[in-house]
Amino acid sequence: MDEFKLGAVETRFAELIWANEPLPSGELVKLCAKELEWKKSTTYTVLKKLCDRGIFQNRDGMVSSILSQKEFQSRQSRRFVEDTFSGSLPAFIAAFADGGNLTEHDISEIRKMIDSYEGGRRK
Repeated sequence: MDEFKLGAVETRFAELIWANEPLPSGELVKLCAKELEWKKSTTYTVLKKLCDRGIFQNRDGMVSSILSQKEFQSRQSRRFVEDTFSGSLPAFIAAFADGGNLTEHDISEIRKMIDSYEGGRRK
């Protein structure tokens, strides 16, 4: 699960890339200095780590994502459900709903999503 889990600082860094990609690595260094108060070496260290995990790439000095933010979050969510609820999405939803966290709007949106799927595929 580690490849789909980011700490708070890694998440902020990833969000900077997703919001500004593609961008030259030098611009990423400047952005991280401004937004995260990082040194150049810190930026490159974290970038390499996330590149090694298959989330981003740095080709010829141009940084871009391999996984979009939505793809990453989808994989992260599926892995969480697999690891925590034995892969049972209904068990996850039941646990979440038992906390009283679902509004009428949430329920309506979930119903729309379910209605848009047929046999595992969107209509």
